[in-house]
Amino acid sequence: MKVPEGWGVDCGYPQCTSSLPACDDTSATSQTGVLAQESSQSSVKYGDTFIPADYFQYIEMGGARGVPVLVLFPGGGVSLTTSKMARAARIIYKLAIQANNAGRYFPLWGTCMGFQLLTVLTAGQNLMTNASVWDKALPLNFVNGYKSSRLYGSLPADVYNYLSTLNVTENFHNYGITPETMSLNKNLKNFYNVLSTNVDIYGKIFVSSFEGKQYPFYGVQFHPEKVSFLWNMHYHINHGPEAVRVGEYFANFLVGEARKSTNHFTNQTEEIASMIANYKPRFFKDATFELEYFFNLTQS
Repeated sequence: MKVPEGWGVDCGYPQCTSSLPACDDTSATSQTGVLAQESSQSSVKYGDTFIPADYFQYIEMGGARGVPVLVLFPGGGVSLTTSKMARAARIIYKLAIQANNAGRYFPLWGTCMGFQLLTVLTAGQNLMTNASVWDKALPLNFVNGYKSSRLYGSLPADVYNYLSTLNVTENFHNYGITPETMSLNKNLKNFYNVLSTNVDIYGKIFVSSFEGKQYPFYGVQFHPEKVSFLWNMHYHINHGPEAVRVGEYFANFLVGEARKSTNHFTNQTEEIASMIANYKPRFFKDATFELEYFFNLTQS
């Protein structure tokens, strides 16, 4: 895996998203990288790795451009500790720590599986437990201290109202981490502030968002990108204006963090060659209406 110097990372659903270059000039562009994962057996015929297009669309909604980070994940399921994806994320995570320690802003963002992966990278072990909420939108239960956080401290009044009272955060997960685990594990307790929780279908409380205390690292167990860009007819996604507004808030926050970075590609040729626009997504006409990018790393 080749990672451009200075990349920041955000770990998303089955992939990791890394926040890249920006500058003070709002006319300049910023790039956010998305880490690919191995394709399922049913879709490997299209490519050995893939990235759902809604992550790039979500990034673009916030005003940035997407960059695929291609890593081969051969065989089996994607483990949070032993998969090629996890190993690649570990490398980028260490780069982010080193960059921030050196004074170079390097934000990380984790969505769903990426949220879980961030806890593994910080704790040094997998502390996930059963926390099942599938195809269900929920309001957030904010915890004490959220108002002083970077992620929620400047919430517009309408977004706070939607997040705290309406079913606007889409959940698609079978595992999660409890507040007790976050508190009892020294590494996690010292590194993150828990900002919100939710309750799974069996009544178990799980952490739904957190942020780093000293580092610009963020994690959400829900999917803010699905609201505006996933049209799978088999799911019950809230596409209402309140949910869209919430998704826009998170997209703008993520890209705003990327804009704080001064990292950049070494030249325009490298930048152009890295853009997701160089690839053509596959559209699935099977009522999922999903749009996905596939890559063939074994042939590259």
